[in-house]
Amino acid sequence: MSSRTLSDPAVARHGWAQALFTVLGGLIAMGLVAALGLWAAGAADLPDGSFPRVLAATVVTAVGGSVGLAGDAGDLAGAEGGLTVMPLSVTLTGALFIGWGFLRPLRHRAVTGAPELAGWAARIVALWLIALLCLAFAARHTFKISLGKGALRDLSDLFGLSPEVGFAADVPLTVLVGLLWLAGVLVLALLVSRGAPLPGRLLRFQTAVRPAAHAMLQLLLAFVVIGLVIALVVAATRGHPAETFAVILLGLPNVTWLALTIGLGATWDGRVEGPFGLPMPHLLDEVLRTEDVSALNLSTLAEHDGRVWWLLVADAVLLLAVAFVMAALSPARVRAWQHAVHLAVALALAVLTICLVGRISVRLGLSVLGIGDLGTGLSGRILLKPRLPVALGLALLWGLVAGFAGALLARETHHRGHHRGRSDRLTGAAG
Repeated sequence: MSSRTLSDPAVARHGWAQALFTVLGGLIAMGLVAALGLWAAGAADLPDGSFPRVLAATVVTAVGGSVGLAGDAGDLAGAEGGLTVMPLSVTLTGALFIGWGFLRPLRHRAVTGAPELAGWAARIVALWLIALLCLAFAARHTFKISLGKGALRDLSDLFGLSPEVGFAADVPLTVLVGLLWLAGVLVLALLVSRGAPLPGRLLRFQTAVRPAAHAMLQLLLAFVVIGLVIALVVAATRGHPAETFAVILLGLPNVTWLALTIGLGATWDGRVEGPFGLPMPHLLDEVLRTEDVSALNLSTLAEHDGRVWWLLVADAVLLLAVAFVMAALSPARVRAWQHAVHLAVALALAVLTICLVGRISVRLGLSVLGIGDLGTGLSGRILLKPRLPVALGLALLWGLVAGFAGALLARETHHRGHHRGRSDRLTGAAG
């Protein structure tokens, strides 16, 4: 095994090449998924050649960046709005690729030094910063608004108004949050990988942290895979394939991880109003399109489709499965109550992350002479936010129960394997 490391001068240039591959590869993967999703959602028909700008804005929001909406037509008309939503299909694609690229040069190492690890991460961060700046400056465009017919059109003709609405990324905030997003991806990549080397001082924590972190990765990806299979079946049997593929390519984790928290018993508050919406299953749109903010949970969804109770079963089965795997792969000295605590903390952190990245707030309004929406079909709002304390409490409870049960099942498996091996040895000795 070679003793040369990424911090050695002889391989520094190669380290920069690997970092460039990681950053560019992640951006290309994210851009491809976002472009296909936007195309399926109909964004390819946007005027003025704005598709590349919208694509840049989509990638910006996928890493937590901020995109503001605004518009005007002189002093007599104006448009305002805001956009807070992460297309998590794009986010997950970038995180998986960058995490893989970050760990790849370390795959043949048993341990690594903190300076070496920090230096390797710093190369990726430096290149990512340049990419963030380019994306943030590219994510801006202005559209002319078609007012249609009615009173608002008459007012615009009378005063010679030509309203415009546009979007622009908040460059400083996008850079700050984008860097934090990357730091989170790199740290999580080290935590969920069972074989990646750690600095010597951190090795004592890997027994408590890594099995639980890896279990959460398995749980989240399992929900995405199950959601993907269901979505493909829906696209093949119920029509509207473009809409379904828009959901898959832009917001599949938004839907499946929301389903995970709802299956645990969590409640989200939401509302959809106006003519526009985000790619989401019809059931969610139906529940949320009300005159006031609606509660989104197992009970309210079951009023429209009783099959949602299967989410409860899916959560229980998958949590028990990952708890069993976590305990089976952990050292035998770890007790059942410790497995329960580890899984409870990991699940609570996973649910916290879902609640933070799964929030949606979209608002757009147009006014002329201080008069709000007059039939333009442009004003509307989408809101989705979790009841966080209840969600975290339920996650801790589920994690404790599933972790303890999984540990008992794994212990029984270990005991059977131990007795079977002992019996085989005795039989061999007697023969």
